[in-house]
Amino acid sequence: MVDFTLGEELEALRDSVREFAHDVVAPVIGDYYERHAFPYDLVRQMGKMGLFGLPFPEEWGGMGGDYFALCIALEELARVDSSVAVTLEAGISLGAMPIYRYGTDAQKHQWLPKLTSGEALAAFGLTEPGAGSDAAGTLTRAVLDESTDEWVINGSKAFITNSGTDITALVTVTAVTGTNPDGSKELTAIIVPSGTPGFTVQPGYSKVGWCASDTHELSFDDVRVPAANLLGERGRGYAQFLRILDEGRVAFAALGVGLAQGCVDESVAYARQRHAFGRPIGANQAIQFKIADMESRAHTARLAYYDAASRLVNGRDFKRQAAIAKLASSDAAMLNAREATQVHGGYGFMNETPVGRMYRDAKILEIGEGTSEVQRMIISRSMGL
Repeated sequence: MVDFTLGEELEALRDSVREFAHDVVAPVIGDYYERHAFPYDLVRQMGKMGLFGLPFPEEWGGMGGDYFALCIALEELARVDSSVAVTLEAGISLGAMPIYRYGTDAQKHQWLPKLTSGEALAAFGLTEPGAGSDAAGTLTRAVLDESTDEWVINGSKAFITNSGTDITALVTVTAVTGTNPDGSKELTAIIVPSGTPGFTVQPGYSKVGWCASDTHELSFDDVRVPAANLLGERGRGYAQFLRILDEGRVAFAALGVGLAQGCVDESVAYARQRHAFGRPIGANQAIQFKIADMESRAHTARLAYYDAASRLVNGRDFKRQAAIAKLASSDAAMLNAREATQVHGGYGFMNETPVGRMYRDAKILEIGEGTSEVQRMIISRSMGL
């Protein structure tokens, strides 16, 4: 028998995060969003709630949960705001998780307690101005100076989340460190602490959405870090980060479902209270059917990420399911955001309304952590095509 009912612990987590999102995030996030300001106070409170430690063992300061718990929290946050949700998602799946998965004991002891408590954030430096979906096109280079036992890094990264906050502790970057026997680039992951000489965080982007999250271009000019800052195995950086991206797509899917469901929540509430021609607009079948389709999309996408997350935490292959969940959730988010804006009419076009923000936030879900086209490539290749 297949049962999609969540256990008591996950239900309790869902309730607590939902309460936090509605009572704490919702009243203030619009102001942060309009000012393009990073919500340090909200991040601090999420840290105190233990959200940044959800999928990590207690020995590293975590909550002893798993990716399913993280996904539940992300969905509830994104029902209200995606900037806060992606700060948590990137802080865990792209920031702390590479250290946990591939770090040495010394690296874990140095960084994980700060990251799992929310005291500090870490970022994932993969994308470059000329290398997005094609990560093998990486141009950033790192050379090992054997005389000083240091990596010397030169290059740049683009669109990096959580990379320039006052509490950003490090960025893990992928760099070309040589050539493989087959002639391809040898890619290696290296930890670069914030404040390292030559490491410059460029001014924040002016973004269409996620306006209360932190995103920067990064430049590296003869940046020197100890050889011990190698993360994982030399030459395995690409493979390591493919695994990290697969996991991250499950979390990203949960975020997309949250946005899609948030559009439903706002549309139902508005359709009940907005009157036209002497009755609530929700009494009109055209609106009813539109919202019914929105709910169907959110529900279907939720089942997809539940499946992917279940496979992940149970040690089963989940790569195809992660791609399906990410594709389904981003499609649902985009379509629901458009329809929610239509339900709200002129009010939906105003940035200060939740659906106005959701409409702006939805598009990046078809791009970040692997475009929708990349997800279709993964799915079709897994079918032998």
